[in-house]
Amino acid sequence: MKKRIIPLLLIAILTVLTGCGTSSGNSTTGGTSSSTPDKKVTLNILAAGTLTVPFKQVDEAFQKKYPNVTVHPQFGGSVKMVKQVTDLKQPADLVAVADYTVIPKYMFGSNGQQKYTDWYVGFASNEITFVYTNQSKGHDKITPDNWYQVLAEKGVQIGRSNPDTDPSGYQTLQMLNLAEKYYKAPDLTKNILANAPATNIRDTETELLSALQAGQIDYLAIYKSDALQHGLKYLQLPAQINLSDPKYADSYKEANVQTKNGNLTGMPIVYALTIPNNAANADWAQKYAAFLFGPEGQAIFQKDGFGMLPKPYANDVSKVPSSLSSLVSSWPQK
Repeated sequence: MKKRIIPLLLIAILTVLTGCGTSSGNSTTGGTSSSTPDKKVTLNILAAGTLTVPFKQVDEAFQKKYPNVTVHPQFGGSVKMVKQVTDLKQPADLVAVADYTVIPKYMFGSNGQQKYTDWYVGFASNEITFVYTNQSKGHDKITPDNWYQVLAEKGVQIGRSNPDTDPSGYQTLQMLNLAEKYYKAPDLTKNILANAPATNIRDTETELLSALQAGQIDYLAIYKSDALQHGLKYLQLPAQINLSDPKYADSYKEANVQTKNGNLTGMPIVYALTIPNNAANADWAQKYAAFLFGPEGQAIFQKDGFGMLPKPYANDVSKVPSSLSSLVSSWPQK
C-alpha cells in the first residue's frame, strides 16, 4: 500500500509544480505587461507640444478611472519626440504627433532602419494661424485680408517653431507658400520671415507663448487650438491656406518646404498616435488610446479647440490592435 501511495504523491506534487511554472495569468507576448486592474503601472507617453493641454486633461480623467496607473507625459516637437524613441532608444508606451506622416517616416523601418510600428491612427485636426495680443504692433489694424502686410512691417517680431523638429514649423512655411499664390504676393514668405529670425525660433511653438504674452514678440505662428486654450487673439485664415480642410488636400500639395529632414509637401493637419512594438505597457497604452478615441476623450479635444474627425482614421485597420479596431475607420483615400 505504501509503495503505491508514494508514487501517487510524487505525481501530484510534480503536477502542481508544473502548473505553477507554466501559469502566466494575463501576461502577453512582445514585451507587453499585464493589464491587471490593481497592478501599479507607469505609462510613458511622448507627445507633440501642442497636445500638452488636452493630454494632461485626458491623463487626469484616465488616472481617475484607473487609479493604479500613473501617466508620465513628455512633450516637445513631434519629430524630436519620435527620434527620442528611434535614435535615443527612450522607452515609450505611446507616441502622439501633430503630423501623422512623421510616424511612417521614422517608425516604419524604411531604409534599413529598425521597425517600431506599422500602424497609426489619426484622432484630431487643427489649423495654422498667427496669434497676438493687444500689445502687438499693428494689432489694431490687422485683418484676415491684410495680415501678411502687417506682419512684414518694419520692427514687427514674429515667433515660430523649428521646421526641422516640429510640424508647426514646416506647416507654417507651407501655409506661407500657399498664401503667396492665394494673395498673388510672390515676396510674402521672404518679407514675413525677415521678421522671424533664428533668435525667435524654438523647438516647439508653445515655448514662445510666454514671450508673446510678455510683449517680447508681436505674433506667433501656432495652431488655432492653442489660441483658444490660452484666450489669445488669432487670425482666421482662409481654409485654402491654413491646412485645415481635406477638401483642399490637392491644392495643399502645391506647397513644398525644404528642411533637414527632406522636402515636405503640404497636407491637411491630422494628429496621430501609435504604440511602439517594444512598449513595456502596450496593453495599458491600448486602454489609454481607447479612452482618447471615446466620447470623454474626444469631448476634451473639442473643448480645447481641435477639429474633430467623423471617426478616428487608421492607416490600416487590420494592423491596429484588436482592442481598438472597432473604434477606428479606414483612412480616406483622397
